[in-house]
Amino acid sequence: MKIRNAAVALAIGVSWLAGGAMAETVGIAMPTKSSARWIDDGNNMVKQFEEAGYDTDLQYAEDDIPNQLAQVENMITKGVDVLVIAAIDGTTLSNALANAKAADIKVIAYDRLIRDTPDVDYYATFDNFKVGVEQASSLVSGLEERFPDQEPWNVELFGGSPDDNNAYFFYDGAMSVLQPLIDDGSIVIPSGQMGMDTVGTLRWDPATAQARMDNILSANYTDQQVHGVLSPYDGLSIGILSSLKGVGYGSGDMKMPIVTGQDAEVQSVKSILAGEQYSTVFKDTRELARVTVDMVNAMLEGEEPEVNDTETYDNGVKVVPSYLLEPVGVNESNWEEILLESGYYEEGQIQ
Repeated sequence: MKIRNAAVALAIGVSWLAGGAMAETVGIAMPTKSSARWIDDGNNMVKQFEEAGYDTDLQYAEDDIPNQLAQVENMITKGVDVLVIAAIDGTTLSNALANAKAADIKVIAYDRLIRDTPDVDYYATFDNFKVGVEQASSLVSGLEERFPDQEPWNVELFGGSPDDNNAYFFYDGAMSVLQPLIDDGSIVIPSGQMGMDTVGTLRWDPATAQARMDNILSANYTDQQVHGVLSPYDGLSIGILSSLKGVGYGSGDMKMPIVTGQDAEVQSVKSILAGEQYSTVFKDTRELARVTVDMVNAMLEGEEPEVNDTETYDNGVKVVPSYLLEPVGVNESNWEEILLESGYYEEGQIQ
């Protein structure tokens, strides 16, 4: 037995001397595969991390909070070197991340801020306030284009999931554009439903958005038409559009309302080309993966990762140093340039 152990030790030593040390492992916790966007995020990270020489452990929790918590704890137990987490509920990971800290495992919040813990090191995301500004600006442009003689415009508001910190930034960014128009009477909200506590859509669920739109239409639009809907995400937009089409919008003299979105998912790009959804916001997940890989490289080499925001993202315990990427508005006029020429999609995926 001693001879065998010695042989194993010698083999390990030779492996190290030959530069064959075990690769460091990145645990990647994603919320769900129900959104094409998160599948792209996971695939892009695995590809780029493995190209950089890391092993990866990618897990999807299917929007089940206890499942994601168990996955993260399992990654900690297995001894990953870094955790990259897109949280389902950004407030539920404090105990797990305290365990990660005790094990000297670095933590990056990916796209969604992890709240109420000191044990998150960095945050990689897009400028979420600008996402909302872009959505609302597109909504107003669309209203001016499609309903130029209408005064005021009837608009309804949808928000993202209240347990996702980003949803508040999207909403606040949008309202920075819309509130002055509401105040001066250019836009009215016939349902009266405003504020994230009222318009939020738990888990970003399309069926929930469709049901709420159904209720809004039946209660408020029997003798008037809706002209625009602020939707913060493509999945919600599809549900909202289903509701609108179900009562005749997009046919006869009922023009399709201006409906926004986010993530440039294939189904919504097709919807834009079909004249249904008006716009979306593209967030290049390849770039977000690249920023995340750069952060991990720097941390594991004992260096400070590059950040460009050290003020905005207070998680309730600390301001988390962040790198914010630029979102890009997409509509029928520029989708080919933004989505095809960049190589994000191939033409056959869309048409």
